Amino acid sequence: EYGRLAAETARAMRQMDPDLELVACGSSSQAMPTFAAWEAKVLEETYDLVDHISLHAYYEEKDGDRDSFLASAVDMESFIENVVATCDHIGARLKSKKRINLSFDEWNVWYQSRFEAEAAENPLDWPEAPRLLEDSYSVTDAVVFGSLLIALLRHADRVTVACLAQLVNVIAPIMTEPGGPAWRQTTFYPFAQAARHGRGEVLDVRVDSPTYPTAVHGDVPLLQATAVRDPRTGAVTVFAVNRSQDRPLPLRVALGGMDLGEIVEHTVLADADPDARNTLDEPDRVTPHPGVGAVLAGSALSVTLEPLSWTMIRLA
Repeated sequence: EYGRLAAETARAMRQMDPDLELVACGSSSQAMPTFAAWEAKVLEETYDLVDHISLHAYYEEKDGDRDSFLASAVDMESFIENVVATCDHIGARLKSKKRINLSFDEWNVWYQSRFEAEAAENPLDWPEAPRLLEDSYSVTDAVVFGSLLIALLRHADRVTVACLAQLVNVIAPIMTEPGGPAWRQTTFYPFAQAARHGRGEVLDVRVDSPTYPTAVHGDVPLLQATAVRDPRTGAVTVFAVNRSQDRPLPLRVALGGMDLGEIVEHTVLADADPDARNTLDEPDRVTPHPGVGAVLAGSALSVTLEPLSWTMIRLA
């Protein structure tokens, strides 16, 4: 019924503006009982009328299982790839040459369990401008957040829209006080760097990494990485995450066939305290610091990634 309603709505909207790009509603998680079956049925009704199908996903550390939390991007990548497979299956069944892309409408680190507990203790009575969902993000959260950004970039061929939820105060990279200052949370920095430098052509990066065991995702690579090339200048930006909580990770990047002459920027977001965070009293407790030891020699970049870190290296 939703698929039929969406199809009729799409037809009506295109009568007003034939150039609209339309998104059909997909699942909020691949853990939903109806996941994939929902997407398939909706697309059977709407395939030639919509351009995207949506995904939502939020991640949090549960029951102290930090190893699994750090591997959240494994779930995001699986989610994306399974929705892509479903879209292409329906396109094949309909014998359509059209390709449906993905709109990752909502994604973030969000401690929903905290909100549910608070809501149970203090039912909302609709006060004016209440403080809601003001999560305070740690270094660990920022590393997970960065790995989610990498997952989205690695699937930029099909994820053509991706919206961070939210931007200010509510599960946000920017915090404010009424009549007071604003400050950046730890998650602001990976987002800002990816937004500024993750533009152009996402390279097909093949990662070979040691793994570590997780209770939720099985064996997971310690390294999460991607690279983006500016087609105008030829510059390349490497984004990398080391998921290890206690070990540095040597990284070697093969850059054959690229005319790269120097490292112009190397920054790292990491801290000896994995739970360090920025607050009203200490707004700059955690910021990216200059990285050390990166070497560009011939067609290879070598660097050691700090434990539990987000790293950006820009090559001219």
